[in-house]
Amino acid sequence: MFDQSLLLISSHLADTNKIALIIAKLLDAGVVLLLYGNLGSGKTAFVKALAAGIGVEATITSPTFTLIDEYDCGRLSLYHMDLYRLSSQEVKDLHLEEYWRGIDFPLGVVAIEWAERLEILPDTYLKLSFSRLADSDRREIQITGKGDQFNKIISNQSLLEFCNRD
Repeated sequence: MFDQSLLLISSHLADTNKIALIIAKLLDAGVVLLLYGNLGSGKTAFVKALAAGIGVEATITSPTFTLIDEYDCGRLSLYHMDLYRLSSQEVKDLHLEEYWRGIDFPLGVVAIEWAERLEILPDTYLKLSFSRLADSDRREIQITGKGDQFNKIISNQSLLEFCNRD
């Protein structure tokens, strides 16, 4: 499905934060981040740092119970979603595509945790898959995607330093 991917190794939370900050500087309005990974794999920690990187000064928490948190106080708006508790039909009923269409909501960054519950994906997106390495605090973050944002990220020299770390 994907021609290229970028596999990053985060040795600790500071690395995850740095990766998120680098990515935040590269993002343009309209990007959708699809976040995959088990509980505790680093999805929300990543979004917290990403929010700081786009200038959101609010406290970011997982929207597990609110489902969607909207922040319009940064360089870009942030729409943070958590689909963990929802069935596919409940997700469909939310009409999340309105957030990346740019008609009903200003275009911003859409970050969707538990994105595997989406039945319809946007035309362009960044897919970030988080996995915790066994017996370690280290995480792998695999980035794949479709569109110009993905091409900009996969070729970023600052991110490449996190590739293939031992």
